[in-house]
Parts: sequence; structure tokens; C-alpha cells
Amino acid sequence: QVQVVESGGGLVQPGGSLRLSCAVFGYVFRINSMAWYRQAPDMQREFVARIDSGDSTYYADSVKGRFTISRDRTNNTMWLQMNSLEPGDTAVYYCHVVESVLAINTYNHWGQGTQLTVSS
Repeated sequence: QVQVVESGGGLVQPGGSLRLSCAVFGYVFRINSMAWYRQAPDMQREFVARIDSGDSTYYADSVKGRFTISRDRTNNTMWLQMNSLEPGDTAVYYCHVVESVLAINTYNHWGQGTQLTVSS
């Protein structure tokens, strides 16, 4: 059973910084990519950032230049460093893991989310 656990959310003032963590527990055959999504109240879940198996990174335009995604392959851990935070970044942040098995099947794993609130 794969378990994805986010941590690091909290209350931050505008302009502040915070780092989110995502840890994957349980046996995973191979992690294809890891990503962050977020969902604000009454909004659809949206893509934030992704890091793929070759460590290429992708960002939503709204966070480009402010957020940095990184991962530790050995420990199946991923981080999202968030700088220059804005009230519009307030949301529940979810970790998404794509597992590939023998290049035949892929499985999507989601965490329960961690709340980020940016407010003065």
C-alpha cells in the first residue's frame, strides 16, 4: 500500500517563504514523476509544479520564478520551496505521484493535502 504524506503547511505573511514536503511510504516500483497541485476554496484543483524522472521541472505560470520543486530519489521525498508568497497562493496543496510498473501500467497516488494560508 503506497501512502503519500504532505507536511509543512501553515500561516505565512505575504512576501514570506515556506517549504512543503512530500514523502512516499510503502513499496513503489518506480516513480515516474512527482507533482504539486493546489485547490483554493470553491476552485478546481490546479497544477503547480512537476518534476519528472529525468529531473526536468515544470511550473504553472502563476508560480514560475517564485516556487522551486526538488526531489530526493533515494528517499522518495519531494519538496516545494515557495518564496514571495501572495494571498492568491492560499490553498490546500496536494502531492501527486505517478508510479510506473514495468512500463506497462501507471498508478496515480495522492496525498491528503496540507493547508497553506497567506495572510497578514
